[in-house]
Amino acid sequence: MNSVAWQVRKKLIILLTSLICLAVLDSHADEVDDGSLEQGKQLVMARGKGNCLACHAIDDGKLPGNLGPPLLSMRLRFPDEEALRAQIWDATERNSNSRMPPFGKHGILNEEEIDMIVEYLYSL
Repeated sequence: MNSVAWQVRKKLIILLTSLICLAVLDSHADEVDDGSLEQGKQLVMARGKGNCLACHAIDDGKLPGNLGPPLLSMRLRFPDEEALRAQIWDATERNSNSRMPPFGKHGILNEEEIDMIVEYLYSL
């Protein structure tokens, strides 16, 4: 196979892979309830409950922190929704030196609140 044909084939593979990823992400978006998204956003933005803004930058966030990574492109960073949920539940499971509080493990957030936060973060 000559190099031009290989380059075309490579670009087609990348294009098809991207289209499949977009289709999977779009199919998940149809399952999300707008009310749940709004509640998740409120929890993420709340200074008293989730307080994500203390450490993370996020769109529309006022006075965000910079200790943690910005909360954007979460589906790309956490393709497995359960991995993101586990990170919020207890980040020390993946990294014993994590500064992120174990929100679920310590009862800061309940199961339903964590689910709403995950849905909201996946919508970004």
